[in-house]
Amino acid sequence: MKKTAQELVAEATAEITTLSPQDALAMQQAGEAVLVDIRDIRELGKLGKVPDAVHAPRGMLEFWVDPASPYHREVFAQTGKTYIFFCAAAWRSALATRDMQNMGLGPVAHVEGGFSLWKESGLPIVEPQEKPAK
Repeated sequence: MKKTAQELVAEATAEITTLSPQDALAMQQAGEAVLVDIRDIRELGKLGKVPDAVHAPRGMLEFWVDPASPYHREVFAQTGKTYIFFCAAAWRSALATRDMQNMGLGPVAHVEGGFSLWKESGLPIVEPQEKPAK
C-alpha cells in the first residue's frame, strides 16, 4: 500500500480550511455558509442531524456538485457562500473538501471533529428518528 487512509486524510487536512463547529454554526446562521452533511443516510437516522444542513452523500458528492453532471444539484450553484462539509469524525469530510476545492467549488471548508464534536459541543441537532442499536 502506497498510502494509508490516515495519511490521505492528513494530506487533505493540510490543504484545506478547518473550522470549529461553533464557527461553522455562526457562518450558517449569518447566511454566509451552507453546511453539507456527507454522512450516509443511515447515520442521519441513527445519530441525528444538523438543522438546515444539506444532505449530500459522499458517494454522490462530485456528481451533485458538477454542473455538467446529469445529477447536478442547484444547491451547489450558489455564489457568495462557503460550503462547509462534515461527516461523523472529519475524515471523509477532509477528503471531500479537498476534492471539492480541486473541482473549483469555493470557498470550501470542513468542520473539525465532524458531527461527533458538533454534538459533544452542545450545538443544535435534530434528534435521530431511529433508536440506536445496543
